[in-house]
Amino acid sequence: MSLPETMTAAVLGEPGVITTRTLPVPEIGPDEVLIRVHRASLCCTDVKIRSRHFFADGGPAPGTFVPGHEYAGTVAAVGSSVDEFAVGDRVVTEAHRGCMRCANCLAGAYTDGLNYGNRRKGHRTQGMTVNGGFAEYVANHVSTLTKLPDTVDFDAAVVLTTAGTVIHAFDALGTIIAGASIAVIGPGPIGLLAVQLARQLGAHPVTLVGTRQSRLDIGTDFGADQVVNARDDDAITAVRDSTGGLGVDIVLECSGAPTAVDDALRMTKRSGTVVLIGFFPQPVTADLNHAVMNGISLLSVRGEGSGSVRRAVSLAGQGRLRTESLVTHHFPLDEISDAFETYTTRSDNAIKVMLDVVE
Repeated sequence: MSLPETMTAAVLGEPGVITTRTLPVPEIGPDEVLIRVHRASLCCTDVKIRSRHFFADGGPAPGTFVPGHEYAGTVAAVGSSVDEFAVGDRVVTEAHRGCMRCANCLAGAYTDGLNYGNRRKGHRTQGMTVNGGFAEYVANHVSTLTKLPDTVDFDAAVVLTTAGTVIHAFDALGTIIAGASIAVIGPGPIGLLAVQLARQLGAHPVTLVGTRQSRLDIGTDFGADQVVNARDDDAITAVRDSTGGLGVDIVLECSGAPTAVDDALRMTKRSGTVVLIGFFPQPVTADLNHAVMNGISLLSVRGEGSGSVRRAVSLAGQGRLRTESLVTHHFPLDEISDAFETYTTRSDNAIKVMLDVVE
């Protein structure tokens, strides 16, 4: 494949500003793969990155950094040591590449690597600590890629990175989900995929809690046994009633809402587990004494670790994950500001907003 010398990429400007400009096509090292990006999607972390609140030091200089950590495309070139992929392969990427030298990475917890952000020691997170996929081309370490089955298109592939986060959360539980009662708080992309995955893993009953009826309706379509609109009903009572008043075995908190941790604790049975998945925009308070007195475990996960994207792709390839109703909008890369506006305002019931980078 003949490669151009330059490409169009979206770059951070001043806080709250993202624009496109021409940059050199990335050069790749021996263990890297150059991806020609077809689809990339926005998520709440990208909004935080655009505002520069994500960066403790204010972030890179304006016009130099390319965000984007959810993307899929085709292999355009491979490094000298790469024989796992070939030019033309369709792939989806995983954002996190651990340093693979610290105790956490060696134990498999590479999203919690002790050298986070230290590229000199091998760590990189696409679109967060190194340039990401809001560009025509991006360089990825070979270990972050999964080949796509013919039945999984690029839109679906990008959404599967989000499904990987849910699988990582189920991994953290360290137990079989079959037969467990589960409540999911927050019918965003993560929560809606959590409903599907919980059903695929045999959980019952599965309750989805939220405040947007249109998204709760999607949850019903995805297999939720019960949906609860927290604007109209007492969500804690409704969830506990689904288990005869005992509370559910597992609560997945996917909303990041200020009261959600307390709600999750009250929904959980004695000796149950709450897994925190959503990011909280500010510190929250919770009655941790209730957790202590009832033996409730609190766990948390970040991102799509434990090789979970590969497993999400496998499920989708088997026809066991549906993603099409989550993709609500498409924008060309040069309209990325409009894409962010649609996503942040939830205009026209926006859920997953896609950038059509190249066709």
